[in-house]
Amino acid sequence: IGMTSARTRERLIARLQEAGIQNPRILDLIRMTPRHFFIDEALAHQAYDDTALPIGHGQTISQPWVVARLTELRIEKGVPGKVLEVGKGCGYQTAILAALGAEVYSVERIRPLHDQARKRLTELGYAKVQLKHADGGFGWSAQAPFQGILAACGRPDIPDDLLKQLADGGRLVMPVGERQQQ
Repeated sequence: IGMTSARTRERLIARLQEAGIQNPRILDLIRMTPRHFFIDEALAHQAYDDTALPIGHGQTISQPWVVARLTELRIEKGVPGKVLEVGKGCGYQTAILAALGAEVYSVERIRPLHDQARKRLTELGYAKVQLKHADGGFGWSAQAPFQGILAACGRPDIPDDLLKQLADGGRLVMPVGERQQQ
């Protein structure tokens, strides 16, 4: 009950607003998307805390603020359009992008995470997202160009392969730099 209660979700939304997230559409999507469904049941009581949580294989589900901020940056100029997501992990960010109306192409390099995300997204009705098991640093050239590329995983530099797959006027959002200086 606690993980799905309206009060628990509203506390998260209030924290996101205090941290500067203001887009009402994004706040509604964070409120309505069942984050607890994307993590291990043993951690479900923490699903609506504003924190990253482990999802296995040395990876985490991004902190809700990060998901909200990356999404906010991506849609600053309007409709999401065709978006490449690099590092789908458990599929939570994928679900948020798809619910915004984006045409989502999502790449994950860790096979078990890719398979779990596919299963979860299908069960939740996100059947139109395109998912691929591959190294996202190379993008998805067969589906390019993309109006947006969103990567939660940081790198020391921006991969040329990703830049080449952006449409004219497209936007790439990703953490860049060394781990302590992204």
